[in-house]
Amino acid sequence: MENLDLKVQYIKGVGEQRARAYEKLGIETLRDLVMDFPRAYDDRREVKAISDLVFGDVCCVSATVAAPATLSRIRKGLDITRAAVVDSAGRMTVTFFNQPYVRNALIPGESYIFYGRVGGRIGAPEMTNPVFEKESGVPGTTRRIVPIYRLTAGLSQKMRQNAARTGLALCGEELPERLPVGIRERYKLAQTRFSYENIHFPKDMESLELARRRLIFEELFVLSCTLSFMRTRQLKKSPFTIRGISMDEYYLALPYELTGAQKRAIDDILADMAGERPMSRLIQGDVGSGKTAVAAAAAFAAIRAGYQAAFMAPTEILAEQHFRSLSELLTPLGIRVGLLTGGLGVKAKREAQEALRSGETQLVIGTHALLSEKVEFDRLALIIADEQHRFGVQQRAALSDKGDTPHVLVMSATPIPRTLALIVYGDLDVSVMDELPPGRQTIDTFLVSERLRERVYNFIRRLVGEGRQVFIVCPAVEESEDSSDGLKSVKEYAKHLQEKVFPDLRVALVHGKLRPKEKNDAMAAFAAGEVDILVATTVIEVGVDVPNAALMVVENADRFGLSQLHQLRGRVGRGAHKSYCVLFEGAGGQAALERLRAFCGTNDGFKIAEEDLRIRGPGDFFGSRQSGLPDLQIASFATDMDVLRNAQSAARELLAQDPELRLPENACLRESVGMILEKNRGTFN
Repeated sequence: MENLDLKVQYIKGVGEQRARAYEKLGIETLRDLVMDFPRAYDDRREVKAISDLVFGDVCCVSATVAAPATLSRIRKGLDITRAAVVDSAGRMTVTFFNQPYVRNALIPGESYIFYGRVGGRIGAPEMTNPVFEKESGVPGTTRRIVPIYRLTAGLSQKMRQNAARTGLALCGEELPERLPVGIRERYKLAQTRFSYENIHFPKDMESLELARRRLIFEELFVLSCTLSFMRTRQLKKSPFTIRGISMDEYYLALPYELTGAQKRAIDDILADMAGERPMSRLIQGDVGSGKTAVAAAAAFAAIRAGYQAAFMAPTEILAEQHFRSLSELLTPLGIRVGLLTGGLGVKAKREAQEALRSGETQLVIGTHALLSEKVEFDRLALIIADEQHRFGVQQRAALSDKGDTPHVLVMSATPIPRTLALIVYGDLDVSVMDELPPGRQTIDTFLVSERLRERVYNFIRRLVGEGRQVFIVCPAVEESEDSSDGLKSVKEYAKHLQEKVFPDLRVALVHGKLRPKEKNDAMAAFAAGEVDILVATTVIEVGVDVPNAALMVVENADRFGLSQLHQLRGRVGRGAHKSYCVLFEGAGGQAALERLRAFCGTNDGFKIAEEDLRIRGPGDFFGSRQSGLPDLQIASFATDMDVLRNAQSAARELLAQDPELRLPENACLRESVGMILEKNRGTFN
């Protein structure tokens, strides 16, 4: 592996200055260089005759230089080199701006291959600044499939192509073979050297496809092994084995019948907590699917076994909401529920901490305040984290450290495809809740243009007159400097609505740049019915439950992902009133309109998530670093799901035979797993 770890500055044609440019792309070693695959390809294999050229074509032409090139200096900083080139049936002009060296490079009587866009006029074709090379030479930038790489200041495509070619020559024999022979044969995958050479410089499209398939499979296979390996090594015996707890008392206390999905999730949790290993489970359910009732069941079982449970919510207002609902459900069963948030007074906070330390509080609902060093538990056996994508692995670990390897249950209302969930939440088992409780409102969703704005305002006034409340969401906090983007600013729009449109109604404003107290006060006022219209950014995507809110209006809807729109829509329809969601189109064009129309046609969060993943990739669900998703070199979570399933299956089979990757044939794989764990330390969820 000596050459693979070689710094790029020592590669021929790079040097110290260009190495700094490569560093901006995250390329420091030869390993990084050969693993930075092309982002696209130009197929330059077809060579046309001059007589066959079509205006606007980008193609290769074989032609001979007819006469010495001419150099004209137009003004300071601008010179033009022109040459006439011919073939057996036609003539073409090639023009170069500020490339005076071309005059000597194009030799009269010599044949070249020119690659560029055809311009000029009928009967007088022309190419401007074409790439060219001698026809007698080895094809380099013409007559082949040419890789297109990421660039930064100081690097050109030619530099990158030359460096990749030199790099492959240096390390071809050292390229790691991370796939065992049996897996390569079973899935009909190409060998390593062939794959690397043809991903950079494909011989033909078939070879490129073979290389891509192999490298995509390998990347997802190694990632799957890493996550499984990480999970296996994290598991240790749980000191809190919870068995034999009757749930009848809890089920009878519920004012409604649980759905089949809720019952299955509870069964999964009880089975986990009865096992020898600590539970690590994700409850993934659509908006309104009843995840809180499932979490409460887990807390009930842990507390009845003599332990404590902690429920962590992402905001104070959500923590207070859970405190009220869970107290109402569990206090009659003799369970002592407490609240601990940063907004509590000094005395109240101290009393809450003492109640936890003594064991008097059996279930605590809190925010990040639970992570404080002053917070100690008596017998913490269960941690519940609401809205998983708001908490990273480090925060979960910090709360886990408050107890002796407690069980962990996390919940997310962001529906994502199950296969992706297994990657994103690699250290968690996943329970999917895909049913809504009886009586849950179906929300009618409409996509409207600007010309219907007055009708929407009239509809808002009518609903408020009936006693309902309304959310209006904008994509921007401040006015944009670019007035052409048409984005609604939440600050300016709230002012406009209050002063010009609804002066007789109560309009409030909430956005992420407000101080926490201001934000909580505005949300609390809306929840208490003291505000008719809440104008907000997506800060309310995960927020307080307001059963009286019956309309969600989203401005510039094209600026939001479908999954995000689904979360926003889920803020209404939580009570007994008929509810609606109105989307203003925005200026996203035809593709955005089709996407939004598809959204209006379904309330199924999982179908929406599949479509969003296909269109936008996984970043839309979580935000890039929040997600815990490692960077991928060639695979895509949006398009390579079938390969991912095969890779996960192969990884499971291999680890079943060699859980610690100790066999000699898996040494290279073990090293790769170690490198990924080290590189992504603290970012995997």
